[in-house]
Amino acid sequence: MHLVLILVALIVFIVFATSKLKLNPFITLLLASFLAAFAFGLPIDSIEKTIRTGFGNILGYIGLVIVLGTIIGVILERTGAAIVMAESIIKMLGQRFPTLTMSMVGFIVSIPVFCDSGFVILNSLKRSMARTLSVSPVAMTVALSTGLFATHTLVPPTPGPIAAAGNLGLENNLGLVIAVGFVFAVIAAAAGLFWASRCRNLESKELEQAEEAFQEAREHYGELPSAWAAFAPIFVPIVLICLGSVASYPTAPLGQGGLYETLNFLGKPLNALMIGLGFAVVLLKGDNKLEEFARHTQKGLEVSAPIILITGAGGAFGSVLSQTPLGDYLGDTLSTLGLGVIMPFLVAAALKSAQGSSTVALVTTSALVAPLMTQLGLDSDFGRVLTVMAIGAGAMTVSHANDSYFWVVSQFSKMGVATAYKSHTTATLIMGLVTIVCVWLVSLVAL
Repeated sequence: MHLVLILVALIVFIVFATSKLKLNPFITLLLASFLAAFAFGLPIDSIEKTIRTGFGNILGYIGLVIVLGTIIGVILERTGAAIVMAESIIKMLGQRFPTLTMSMVGFIVSIPVFCDSGFVILNSLKRSMARTLSVSPVAMTVALSTGLFATHTLVPPTPGPIAAAGNLGLENNLGLVIAVGFVFAVIAAAAGLFWASRCRNLESKELEQAEEAFQEAREHYGELPSAWAAFAPIFVPIVLICLGSVASYPTAPLGQGGLYETLNFLGKPLNALMIGLGFAVVLLKGDNKLEEFARHTQKGLEVSAPIILITGAGGAFGSVLSQTPLGDYLGDTLSTLGLGVIMPFLVAAALKSAQGSSTVALVTTSALVAPLMTQLGLDSDFGRVLTVMAIGAGAMTVSHANDSYFWVVSQFSKMGVATAYKSHTTATLIMGLVTIVCVWLVSLVAL
């Protein structure tokens, strides 16, 4: 029992340090790693090596993937490609179902672009559509924010899901994570869209000059790329990763010849994202593309550095826990309770609600539960993928005042805090609960 009390105390420490003391999650997780090592009685001479190895192992692969994915996202954001992606979806779907269209715009754009940045980029487009089509601004806001949030927490190459997949040993099976993540992200976005339709009577104070604001935002980017050029940097790598996963499937559906070797090589996430980066470079315009590329790369490094460090610290924390008797003890206990995917969801939801960051919740929870996969009955590739989905569902639950995304959504949409809680926060709660119920039902059938 004392092992569980130590684990609970560590979780409380992480929540308290990040939410109340405002300590950086990287330092918090590193401190938690040392505290866990001493509290669980690891040999003194092995503590430093365990932490260092855990930190390095996770970053040896996932770190580069996070950096490349972030740089691609920055280029898509700063060249106006995200706007082109949004307009292409609107042209394809038409304007008969504006909230559905807005949700799908967010859903696609947030795969390479952080949800905060995505909302800022697309806000003027959302306002223009709401005004032109006489649709509730709040309903459109919730449709956009939840569409963005769904893929942000569930679909690689967004850094949070990638880090969680890496912590759970799925770095070579990201294609399966992407495919399953798309399915559950659609479910989550649909739940958010349902709540958006319930928010039509809520009021906000969005500006009237919406169409002019959108045109100004659009003109800011100058000449925009073609739709193919805009989508290629993200969808080419995703297709390659998925094809690589198919090629390396145990039944060898593509044989073992040249086609297998080619797709297996191109489908490695690092290789696929390098190809995606090549497509992103094509988007650069101006006389000095090298200088422009250097600026975007620098910004990508600045954005990705904290995520990489937090991911590494999460790996260190998980490495320490894997060396303790906690797994065996919890295995005997949890196997009788049958919690399965519910346990990682609850931990992620507690962390998300307490400290605000979905990425921190994804990284920390995945590191925490990685040593417990066998005990939870999830020690298979698909079981680990469902665990990533459960953690992603928890990382949605809920976005409120301690979450920067909450303030981006509410302030850019001119909503009062009370309205934002009724619309955006409630929507993220519904999304998380609906998603984990679906993940749990799939686990009952598939595992």
